Amino acid sequence: MAAVDHPDDLIDYEEEEETTVQAPATGANGAANGLGAKADEKDKKGSYVGIHSTGFRDFLLKPELLRAIVDCGFEHPSEVQQECIPQSILGMDVLCQAKSGMGKTAVFVLATLQQIEPIDGDVSVIILCHTRELAFQIKNEYTRFSKYLPNIRTEVFYGGVPIKQNYDILRDKEKCPHIVVGTPGRVLALIRDKALRLGTVKHFVLDECDKMLDNLSMRRDVQDIFRSTPHHKQVMMFSATLSKEVRPVCKKFMQNPLEIYVDDEAKLTLHGLQQFYTKLEEREKNRKLNDLLDTLEFNQVCIFVKSVPRANELNRILNECNFPSTCIHSQMSQDERIARYKAFKEFNQRIMVATDVFGRGIDIERVNIVINYDMPDGADSYLHRVGRAGRFGTKGLAITFVSSEDDNNVLAAVQSRFEININELPEEIDIGSYMTS
Repeated sequence: MAAVDHPDDLIDYEEEEETTVQAPATGANGAANGLGAKADEKDKKGSYVGIHSTGFRDFLLKPELLRAIVDCGFEHPSEVQQECIPQSILGMDVLCQAKSGMGKTAVFVLATLQQIEPIDGDVSVIILCHTRELAFQIKNEYTRFSKYLPNIRTEVFYGGVPIKQNYDILRDKEKCPHIVVGTPGRVLALIRDKALRLGTVKHFVLDECDKMLDNLSMRRDVQDIFRSTPHHKQVMMFSATLSKEVRPVCKKFMQNPLEIYVDDEAKLTLHGLQQFYTKLEEREKNRKLNDLLDTLEFNQVCIFVKSVPRANELNRILNECNFPSTCIHSQMSQDERIARYKAFKEFNQRIMVATDVFGRGIDIERVNIVINYDMPDGADSYLHRVGRAGRFGTKGLAITFVSSEDDNNVLAAVQSRFEININELPEEIDIGSYMTS
């Protein structure tokens, strides 16, 4: 439900003049895989931009953070990191849109770890996101980057886990986290029960902010949590899709933010990603999927469907056809969801069937093929789904099944909005076009 349709239901913020100071928009070169940019690359429309004259050392980060960055294999910051990190570590508010897989998470993780001065019993940083898997992943990123900062504690709080476990952690001064990552529902419950006190928060972060602020009930939760924090704090928001309608909503939480947008939406599509569609009847989908999994080379593949029953059924069919797959969706127990996410992340499973709960922000670096077994509901969802492959500028392949007039309309909307030409799936695909040698 789009929040903009229900102005009467929202808090009456003071309206203010919209003044936009925009930094240059963003393509980026490989960050996690340490690929430096070539000196002769030009800033072409929709291209990966820029010469990386900076390294992470130029940001004057704590030595402990630099050691962790080296351990993670990062060599050069991506363009979004170059744009955001210098300002964010100085405490400036940030509103950032950048394409999938370009290291937005590292911006706020490094910025908050750089600034934090841990005090036992005080929560300094609150990060909110819309799914439990994303919260779990962000917590792991904090664990990676705070490897040499042993005094800093991070915890993740989300539904599906007994709330008493959260109480026990928060009430023990020696366990109470300095950094809290969570989903809005559980975090708000902890605040209302007076278990989580946010009076010492200095940094407030929303990841996939458009998803959280477009949804009316989630937006109310976010606003209630926001009100529980001090007036003076740093606010940072990030997403790959940030419509012109939701930007003013984001800015009402902020003071003179650094704004980085991709206003040319053609630049949102991923540079190394091959994208195709194939038209077929609904009843032909399983045969086609089997053929693709038989013939394509892949490290890991994500197959997206539109509902929980379809995820369970397709997962069953694939296993019966000797394609060992796993599936993930919102109706599983939390322990099961996280266990399956970890198994896939750790390469114990190579095929994942998922609903859109897995479509945003989830970073599995070995995924190089995405198959839309069911067409997503719109262009934004399409972009987030296919963004699971081709991350950090690496190669990838996205194939979309089109089986109805509605599917055709969404495909047309994707091509129009992102100014890309998605071709019909050829008989043979050059393996070099989607597999990194």
